[in-house]
Amino acid sequence: MVAAARELPASGYALEVDGRLKAEFATRDGAKTGAEELKKRFPMLRIRIYDAQTKIREEV
Repeated sequence: MVAAARELPASGYALEVDGRLKAEFATRDGAKTGAEELKKRFPMLRIRIYDAQTKIREEV
């Protein structure tokens, strides 16, 4: 059985945790806050913010 892959958002920002999209945000500040909080709780995770407009990922 193959798990369905989540599609990249068309707008806004998304959190990518260990290569998988987990949450979407309307603003960059919201995504940054969520990413920093998650990184504090689980420092071993690789967390990136995906910007749908520029299609660029930023490491947190």
